[in-house]
Amino acid sequence: MVLTAAAALIPAAQLKADEFFTPGISFARVDWRAALAQLRGETAGRPAGTDYLTFPATAGSRQLNSRRTPTWMQLNALSSAVFPAIGNSPIPVLLPFDLASYASDRMAGASALSSAHYQYGFGRADLFETGPSGYDAVFTLPVDARVELPSRVFARPVEIHLTGSLLTYDVSDPLGGKGEPVKALSGLYPDLRRVIREGYVRYAFTRFGVTYVASVLCLDSVARARRLSCREASPVAEHFLKNLRIVGGRPVAPRGNIAGGRPIERPANVSPDFTYYPTGDLIPQTGYRRQPGRPDWTAYAQIRFPLKDAPAFANSQSFNNWGDCNHTGRRPMPYGKGAPYRCKVNDLPLVLDESAGHNYAYPWQDNFCETRDFSAGQCPAGYGHQGQDIRPSTCTMRNEGADRCIPDLFPTVAVRDGVLVRGKTNQAAFVLVNERNEHIRFRYMHMEPGRMDEDGVLFGRRVSEGETIGLVSNYQDYAGGTTAHLHFDIQLFTRDGWIWVNPYSTLIASYEHLLGARGRPVAIEQPVASALPETAAPTQGTAVGPPPVPAPEDP
Repeated sequence: MVLTAAAALIPAAQLKADEFFTPGISFARVDWRAALAQLRGETAGRPAGTDYLTFPATAGSRQLNSRRTPTWMQLNALSSAVFPAIGNSPIPVLLPFDLASYASDRMAGASALSSAHYQYGFGRADLFETGPSGYDAVFTLPVDARVELPSRVFARPVEIHLTGSLLTYDVSDPLGGKGEPVKALSGLYPDLRRVIREGYVRYAFTRFGVTYVASVLCLDSVARARRLSCREASPVAEHFLKNLRIVGGRPVAPRGNIAGGRPIERPANVSPDFTYYPTGDLIPQTGYRRQPGRPDWTAYAQIRFPLKDAPAFANSQSFNNWGDCNHTGRRPMPYGKGAPYRCKVNDLPLVLDESAGHNYAYPWQDNFCETRDFSAGQCPAGYGHQGQDIRPSTCTMRNEGADRCIPDLFPTVAVRDGVLVRGKTNQAAFVLVNERNEHIRFRYMHMEPGRMDEDGVLFGRRVSEGETIGLVSNYQDYAGGTTAHLHFDIQLFTRDGWIWVNPYSTLIASYEHLLGARGRPVAIEQPVASALPETAAPTQGTAVGPPPVPAPEDP
């Protein structure tokens, strides 16, 4: 086996100190009085305001804060034909929808019009999902939308995500709260902040005491026909914000904040096999600009492990065998299966063989802050990997003499009950969870997009925990663009919107439940310069790695 560092088991007496903890959560106090006043203003002078909705007689009426105010029930009944289950949202729902015109047309008996007719150029919602913590919506502005916006180089539709949440996670966030004001919208949103971080341009604001964030995936660079620049995304996002209207929502009893730091439940039995390096311990010298990782002992959710079966191996795909060293340089450049090489960043020995035993062996290793050009505010250098790479149990080679694993053999599963967030041809799929004390989403990457399209891994499909949603593959811009592995990550909703947090501790805890036994942490010592072993080429169809271990029943 090729070692990246010497390792030693942590003494059993110290195992109990290796605990994982719950996150802290804050809940908003919704000002329904202010929401009702805004709704009254938006419908004033239109038939919808007098015939469809019943407002309290006076501004001082106690009904304004009462959960029995009929206005919200009437509003939800009107809107639910376009946005199903809108009344499940415990916060006022803001969407780009001209409710007053819609209601007036219905009252006048106008012929049925598409919902997009009332959406200021945006198409029918790709996703509208409500739950006990708020709502999520995705709208797309078509290329041929008849709206007055600056011309742009990007030649595709622009997709906007909007989240409003009763809860926000209490995350130590070095980049949190930053951004610039938007003068053109300051009259509508006095506290609006525009910030580009973690691959999105984000517009965060508070309304009725609630956090709302609209975001667009973009590249902070010059405009390109095939990649949306943040400069070109911003006018679309601001057009979206200008046209938000109250469309629904249902007052609920206030909730108390939840303190974090409580130890999570873990199996009492200790696994004889499963070991892992502590959170934050990267392969030596592989952090962005050689910065270290960031220890994070938080288990952000109780989840089912994302691969169907054990064993599985969380480690690096860039800085392990066959890896590309994330384009930081190899010496010498490898050629031929099994050829030895070293990553220049740390000079550790590797071989050009994706099936090499070290890729499919314990201990696990964190690579959340490993070198990547992705913004990751939780990492010391502000850049990192944003998630964790996971290899399946074995590598079956394509044929004799090959150095690549056959992809699409091992199922991935939904880690929780939730709804899928993914448009056709997209390389990433999210499972979105909206529960009473959770607003969180989980991303799966490197599965083959064409297969996901065929299998219906698309916006709005509901999935159950443990349900198969794909296969571990090697797709990164094209088939074979990376090694056979699953990239898995976690995003939490905060006052800056969805931000990436380290999934490593959460994954360890979920894997322990899959095994029915607790893992053992190991300590990393100084890197060792071991001799490169001879690597025998596996025969066609040979499974390389530790023998499969029967997986216990799902927890």
